[in-house]
Amino acid sequence: MKRLLIAMLLCAAPVSVSAQDFAITNATVATGDGSAPVEHATVVVRGGKIVSAGSGATAPAGIPVVDGTGKWVTPGLFSAVTDLGLWDVEGVDESNDTSAEKSPFNAALDVVPALNPSSEHIAVSREGGVTRASVTPFNGDSIFAGQGAVIDLGEDAQIVMKPRAFQYVELGESGAKLAGGSRVAAHTALRNALREAREVVALPAGAQRQGDVLLTRADAAALGKVIDGTQALYVGVERASDIRGVLALKTEFPKLDLVLVGATEGWLVAPAIAAAGVPVITMPMRDLPSSFEALAATMSNVGRMKKAGVKVALGLFEGSNQPRNATEQAGNLVALTKIPGASGLTWGEALASITSVPAEISGFGGKAGVLAPGAVGDVVLWDGDPLELSSAPVSVWIDGVKQPVDSHQARLRERYKDLDETYLPKAYDW
Repeated sequence: MKRLLIAMLLCAAPVSVSAQDFAITNATVATGDGSAPVEHATVVVRGGKIVSAGSGATAPAGIPVVDGTGKWVTPGLFSAVTDLGLWDVEGVDESNDTSAEKSPFNAALDVVPALNPSSEHIAVSREGGVTRASVTPFNGDSIFAGQGAVIDLGEDAQIVMKPRAFQYVELGESGAKLAGGSRVAAHTALRNALREAREVVALPAGAQRQGDVLLTRADAAALGKVIDGTQALYVGVERASDIRGVLALKTEFPKLDLVLVGATEGWLVAPAIAAAGVPVITMPMRDLPSSFEALAATMSNVGRMKKAGVKVALGLFEGSNQPRNATEQAGNLVALTKIPGASGLTWGEALASITSVPAEISGFGGKAGVLAPGAVGDVVLWDGDPLELSSAPVSVWIDGVKQPVDSHQARLRERYKDLDETYLPKAYDW
């Protein structure tokens, strides 16, 4: 009986998967660094890392070779500001860990304990070519949502690459509502919290805080990392004047590592954003004045900011805007270059906005989102131009490990694409 139990436990134990050495040859290769794709090129991966990529690369003898004739190869997509792994059914509170409306904490909240590696949303995104992502909490009853993380989408339990990678704070109209009804309240709450955190960090060990205390000790400690610049501060903001207000924060808190999220009117203040060296994560489909803080919305927002020298990544992939939609949005920016008066991106720039640029903003520049020597072996083989709607991934590797294509959605597709009703339950009879 004991031997049987041990055998059962061994069978149930997860099987470790080693990185694979492989090469993809004779494909159209886009490295993700902003350059144009190269035809008849090769990508080599060994030990889970990129060894070489381009027309001058050759497949070493003795490793498996995939014929990429007629196909495209890119680095894995890097999706910025997502809710991957935080919910199963959005409308079911018990399965939704995106926000904590009744928590006594805010800035101290950390998404990592809630991340579910087995989430179907992760599996579906992986099948769409997404290999890395930043995951953010969303606001409850405070302008501070908490601390986000960077993950990989490999099929294993160890998905967290960088915990507590950034703090998220919401300003603009949403922040005003959360802070008490006005932008004045939101900016006062933000500055007060940062000042209080700075005071707490400066206290000697064991000293008690004096005067007004609005932050819990845990929240103050979390914001201390924002004050000293060791944790990025992602700021949700849309209106041009609000963006100027955020940039002005560096006058009082010079070490802030700011990232603007949203920035629908960013093009109006693009030179100031570029001069401050602050990157932007935005969604280009925000092209309608759906609110007063987005009256200057335009599809040319990304192209105009990029032209002004702003580092721009596509993101905000949460809810119905799934991470695998990134290629469609990037493709739209390429199409804009063909419209008189509009500002878009070149093909290489568009791919970079969903690969290397969000990776760089997340602290993984040169290590993810790019087919460069030493970078992680995240490779996607596509059946056509990845920025065209008709194209889809053929194979996906993460850290050199080929990933399965077996999400619940994929299984349903296989089950019902055959219209033969012979074996359907009686409920299908008319």
